[in-house]
Amino acid sequence: MNAPVNFERAGLPGNGRERLVVIGNGMAGCRAVEEILARDPLRFDVTIFGAEPRVNYNRIMLSPVLAGEKTFDEIVINTPEWYEDNGITLVSGDKVVSIDRETQSVIAASGRVEPYDRLLIATGSDPFIIPVPGKDLDGVVTFRDLDDVDRMLAAADRGGSAVVIGGGLLGLEAAHGLNLRGMKVTVIHLMPTLMERQLDEAAGYLLRSELERRGQTILTGANTKEILGEGGRVAGVRLEDGTEIACDIVVMAVGIRPATALAREAGLEVERGIMVDDHMVTSDPAVLAVGECVQHRGTCYGLVAPLWEMCRALADHATGAPTGYEGSVTSTKLKVSGIDLFSAGDFSGGEGCEDIVMRDAARGAYKRVIVKENRLIGAVLYGDTADGSWYFDLMKKGEDIAPIREALIFGQAFASGGALADPNAAVAALSDDAEICGCNGVSKGTVVKAIQGGACSLDTVRSTCKASASCGSCTGLVESLLALTLGGEVQSGPKTLCKCTSFTHDDVRRLILEKELKLIPQVMQELHWTTPDGCSSCRPALNYYLLCAWPGEYEDDQKSRFVNERMHANIQKDGTYSVVPRMWGGLTNPRELRAIADVVEKYDAPMVKVTGGQRLDIFGIRKEDLPAVWADLNAAGMISGHAYGKSLRTVKTCVGSEWCRFGTQDSTGLGVKIEHMTWGSWMPHKFKIAVSGCPRNCAEATIKDFGVICVDSGYELHVGGNGGIKVRATDFLCKVSTEEEAMDMCAAFTQLYREEAHYLERTAPWIERVGLQYVKDRLAEAGAVERYAARFRYSQQFMQDDPWARRAAGEDAKLHQHLAEVRPFPTAPKPQLENA
Repeated sequence: MNAPVNFERAGLPGNGRERLVVIGNGMAGCRAVEEILARDPLRFDVTIFGAEPRVNYNRIMLSPVLAGEKTFDEIVINTPEWYEDNGITLVSGDKVVSIDRETQSVIAASGRVEPYDRLLIATGSDPFIIPVPGKDLDGVVTFRDLDDVDRMLAAADRGGSAVVIGGGLLGLEAAHGLNLRGMKVTVIHLMPTLMERQLDEAAGYLLRSELERRGQTILTGANTKEILGEGGRVAGVRLEDGTEIACDIVVMAVGIRPATALAREAGLEVERGIMVDDHMVTSDPAVLAVGECVQHRGTCYGLVAPLWEMCRALADHATGAPTGYEGSVTSTKLKVSGIDLFSAGDFSGGEGCEDIVMRDAARGAYKRVIVKENRLIGAVLYGDTADGSWYFDLMKKGEDIAPIREALIFGQAFASGGALADPNAAVAALSDDAEICGCNGVSKGTVVKAIQGGACSLDTVRSTCKASASCGSCTGLVESLLALTLGGEVQSGPKTLCKCTSFTHDDVRRLILEKELKLIPQVMQELHWTTPDGCSSCRPALNYYLLCAWPGEYEDDQKSRFVNERMHANIQKDGTYSVVPRMWGGLTNPRELRAIADVVEKYDAPMVKVTGGQRLDIFGIRKEDLPAVWADLNAAGMISGHAYGKSLRTVKTCVGSEWCRFGTQDSTGLGVKIEHMTWGSWMPHKFKIAVSGCPRNCAEATIKDFGVICVDSGYELHVGGNGGIKVRATDFLCKVSTEEEAMDMCAAFTQLYREEAHYLERTAPWIERVGLQYVKDRLAEAGAVERYAARFRYSQQFMQDDPWARRAAGEDAKLHQHLAEVRPFPTAPKPQLENA
């Protein structure tokens, strides 16, 4: 059954690997692949199919995205670089529609057929839609993926009111997010208690009271009879008692079901979920399954901690280890609308059970533990969840609590006799297998091992073992473990470059020069990297630092660049790309416009848009067409605008003295000259320049990284501005008299920033970190402007070649003529790299 493996992509010398196909690009499927790679990275040639047109992200964090607390980029788990670095083929936006077990292949909606030696089904769960009239109306949404969030955000932008059906975790998070977005929200819940599976009646009452205090309407014991519509769109909800609630959107969040249709149609054994054994093997030995879609020993799990345990067992089996999964004792530690909750075990009580309860109204805290035969069998915590892990540990081990019965409700510190003397006592007494992070299934022993291995700050712990990297409710526990493990050595100073090293950005930049390190592997070897090949954070940074330190000597490593920089195009949410050719100072001509129009028609681009940087953005280009698109644009003399690179993006101009009656200088001409000087220059982050022809500032120069304001007597130079979510106006740097001085200062400031800023640090935070006076003092040193400008121009002769354009157009004479025309500075001798 083995077919040839793509060894060129996998980077292998020729020895074959089994083909592992994964159906499901979600948290469980990718986590299983991560676990396999950690054990045996060369065992499988991996292909992952995802129904969504995007990379793997943390679904637990969709609620903060809805609430505006996080962006999608901040919840991505596996970046495009992760797939490429591990030789994984990601087929996104192409849902698998059938499995042919006889030929051992899967068939996608596009018709793509992918053979497998081992198949992993990780299809997760489907949202349950209550079968009421009106359920198919426009405006009825679920809450399972980013598309659902986008639909809710669009509704919130229009304003109005929302009804959320379901008072479980997802429903309450949806209500919270929409409420924060300004919508009037009503929650309809069938049961008398919110989150009845996690909370008892008292805790549910406290939660309801707090949510109502925040402006939400909560209706419990309410049954939805019909969703009302008008013109095919949601208009309201009618309850069984006849109550009608007008609304503009209905969010269905009443529960989930294992997504088993694909497995059932393939003839696999399915009950409520896909049946698996202790090794996550289905009724077909070649097919594995993991996550919310499976049923193990009669149980389907909807929490992430059991899923991670399944993934570890699956990876052990797939790589030849004998261990198996025996099921999970689950606990729930949540932050619902900012309120800390914890529950575990059986809190229903009953015959032979004792309830021990503590209410602290002043602190908004409630605790209830359930004891049977001197064993803890359940716990519910509201507001104060610090002892949740300890209670859960007692429960799992079945320990006799008789000796601490009187102090049990007050927490571990009291029960152990430590009272309040040591706030870390409770964490110190936890066993190594006690769960610290429920979201990612991380135990105390794993966190301690990460800290002992060099993770000496909260950020490095998060990046090393993922504890506290999701909802953040376990942050206090992780901080306690840092304090206990390191004592006074907890890192509070500058952040390390990434989890792979204990060195800061500044240390790495300095040592690259001091030790004359000129290759990424050399840096990692000399500076004792803890990972063999680095990660998606450090490789782009090291590539930039080496490129900046050794222009003309270090060869740019394209594999260490972000995908947008490699493609000279921006990947969009549907998997296509947008292309932005450079337009010098915002100027264009008939030849360039015709070339763009021809590309749009030839490659059937669905949209062309004028950008804020005075250029044209061509959307909807397929990845396979990018080389041909650039070749066609190159033939008209157009090169990459670096529109999505960590580089000079654009130089925005107004028409200045040439056309405007208020213009004082030739701002357009100066902008074109500056862009000719700076184009193609790689930077720590995106870099934008603008030149305004008068103080009216039509080019918005005072929110750019480098801005020029033309005045009657010369040029005022401004630095460190940016737009975006947090707008920052520029700081005034200096005033000069001539265009040449303005260009020299632009080159000098840019080079100082390039040589000293941290990778992914824009000029605004860089200046705020080092201080404007520091920048002024560095540039005011004798001969500093000339030295920095010379270094900048020297490096430009190596950076201004466009490798993508060169590769696409070959030896096209028009392109090379154009490149020569836009390089106005002669090749300079290599200047002294004092601080490069």
